[in-house]
Amino acid sequence: MTQNTAEMNAVPAKKSWLILSHGFNMDGRASSQTITDKIPYLLEAGIQPIVFSAITGIKDQRFPHRQFLAWGPAAFRFDFRHWIANQYGRGFIYKLLTSVVSVLLAPFIALEKLFLGYSSQWSWAMPAFMHGRGLVKSGKVDLVFSTGGAWSAHLAGLWLKKATGAIWIAEIHDPLVIRKDPNDQGFEKPKNRDARFRHYLESQLAKYADQVWWFTEGALHYAKVRNPNLNTPNNAHGFMVLPGAEPPGGLSSAKPHTYSDKLNLCHFGSLANDRSLSTILNALVPLFKKYPEARDLIRVHAYGAPLDSLTIDAIQSLGFSDVLQSHGRLEKDPDTGKSGRERVVEKMQEADVLILLHGNDEWCAEYIPSKFYEYLWTGRPIWAITHRNPQLDQMLQDRGAYLSLEGDKAGISMALERIWLDWQQKQLRIPGGKPIGVKQAVYKILSEVQKNKESI
Repeated sequence: MTQNTAEMNAVPAKKSWLILSHGFNMDGRASSQTITDKIPYLLEAGIQPIVFSAITGIKDQRFPHRQFLAWGPAAFRFDFRHWIANQYGRGFIYKLLTSVVSVLLAPFIALEKLFLGYSSQWSWAMPAFMHGRGLVKSGKVDLVFSTGGAWSAHLAGLWLKKATGAIWIAEIHDPLVIRKDPNDQGFEKPKNRDARFRHYLESQLAKYADQVWWFTEGALHYAKVRNPNLNTPNNAHGFMVLPGAEPPGGLSSAKPHTYSDKLNLCHFGSLANDRSLSTILNALVPLFKKYPEARDLIRVHAYGAPLDSLTIDAIQSLGFSDVLQSHGRLEKDPDTGKSGRERVVEKMQEADVLILLHGNDEWCAEYIPSKFYEYLWTGRPIWAITHRNPQLDQMLQDRGAYLSLEGDKAGISMALERIWLDWQQKQLRIPGGKPIGVKQAVYKILSEVQKNKESI
């Protein structure tokens, strides 16, 4: 059987899909890219999407795309801020209007937090459900597809399933249940109300969704431990999909690497105290002692997020204000018209080595940073510092990455020295293997839906 024939056979009979995605078409957001990158392949397969999202992204003109304001005050404030930024940028009008709205909503947000305690976007589920129910009841939707990001999309999907009996498939980006340590299987009900609700929501997904999938082997494993019915044919079928990524910014091929007079180590994406560039800065100290000339030749660049407090402290205590350069979030450039994603890929191409920080929490066992898949398209070597994730480690090793383990200070220092020596000799590792695209993810999903089309 040819690949094209197999792909055609994977196309499900249910072709009109209602896609619930809170952050659809939000420039630069991983939770947005994970679904928007799938759209061309769904269209190619004959799927007719209807998208429901918040007002935070750009409205898609290729198919029906309806954007709803959340009904809760915290989510309204969040959505309003992004909508204003899309309309007017982040200048004076943005600061004025968002400040006024924040003041007006503050008492209502406090009450919402006091009585419910859920994450801010939960209330978007209400308009998504109300409008989705009408579409399903009128026969305009064959299948409901919830994807998060924000778990409000899954809550709306659950309500639609219970109210209408619609076929419901769900894509879980990050684990809903956060375990505390390797011995914790996630059975204990959390005290935090939002975490407790996510625990409940996972059990409901396992019980009512017709298909549900996770993005790592670890996440699927622990979800099945907590919800054994995911393994039984008469209930929800759980499986794993590597989400992949499209070539960022329309990148068609990796730009040839050019060595400059600086070794540029670049990190893209969010930072936190458990995922901190202070790890890199601290490893530079022994390197600079051993190779004093490296002090003027190595630069660490941070793109996409504010610096975490540990990194800020390390810069000050080590005197590295010239070593680490923070560039913030890259958004659409009004002068060139380039999107944030296009600007990011330009900077990725300028890197000598791309830094991938995994974190140090137990949930790393169930999580692969989405940035990893974008990095693979750039043709640049990756230096990854990972934690308890054999699947990620294997993919990195297969591609010749520089690999360190979180907490292994000696190993991290050795990897940094190896990078320094390779750069000096102009022999930085050339990544092997192929990037992981999105098409494989879409046809994995379609084939799983096809398997059960007669039973559901």
